[in-house]
Amino acid sequence: MIEIIKAIVIGIVEGLTEFLPVSSTGHIIIAESLMHIPGGAVWTKSFMNVFDYVIQLGAIMAVIQLYFHKLNPFSPSKTHFEQKQTWSLWMKVIVACIPAAVIGLLLNDYMDAHFMTTTVVAGALMFYGILFILLENYNAREDVQPWMTDLNKMSYKLALAIGLIQILSIVPGTSRSGATILGAMFLGVSRVAAAEFSFFLSIPVMVGVSILKLGSFFAKGGAFTGMQSLVLILGFLISWLVAFFAIKFMLNYIKNNNFKAFGWYRIVLGIVVVILGVFGVLYM
Repeated sequence: MIEIIKAIVIGIVEGLTEFLPVSSTGHIIIAESLMHIPGGAVWTKSFMNVFDYVIQLGAIMAVIQLYFHKLNPFSPSKTHFEQKQTWSLWMKVIVACIPAAVIGLLLNDYMDAHFMTTTVVAGALMFYGILFILLENYNAREDVQPWMTDLNKMSYKLALAIGLIQILSIVPGTSRSGATILGAMFLGVSRVAAAEFSFFLSIPVMVGVSILKLGSFFAKGGAFTGMQSLVLILGFLISWLVAFFAIKFMLNYIKNNNFKAFGWYRIVLGIVVVILGVFGVLYM
């Protein structure tokens, strides 16, 4: 029963934080450490290397569910022009994903081995939290207005630039959504458009990473026990459900508010990570 509870907790944490610019990795590290994961027969390191990514795929399903019509180029209710726009949007998403896919594939194992530390996570949380606050303070000026509010009008050059910035998210604690939203807003994209493009970028990125992790696990002779299969499916479904409501909350929130609250939250969380690390509560 305790293993089921752990899976539910991690699924909730992942669903809540995957699309908020607060670093799902940082939150999962804290949650798993407090529950002494990895450890035991179920939560082995090899299993966790798959579990932590597959539950992110659950959160991605929430994006597909919420934006299915917008992302579906075959929708019969769309005009030919609208279908072409949808195909164009997908091409921009793919272009933006290429840099992270290449660099992430090359550095994934190295980053997991050398950067998954409380120091790196705390530093990234606080650094990007400060950047969010500084950027929002700058955007509050009357003479500063976003020039790109419609993703259909996004150029491939802009999509690639955002994709290059997304590479920063391979550092634990940065937040994939945080890096892309911050980068997009810095380049003149509105908050809502930046958030939505970040959601769309997550689809090929996390599908690819999940397939990579699962393929590597099975290629090395790995196999799930019955309990591991159960907690993996449960974590996936819980993450999907919670992310659905988290995305809707975020979109409603940023229509009338900026990201400064998330910036301050990141700074506080970074300090918490440092304190827990100093007292040996977090182990990585």
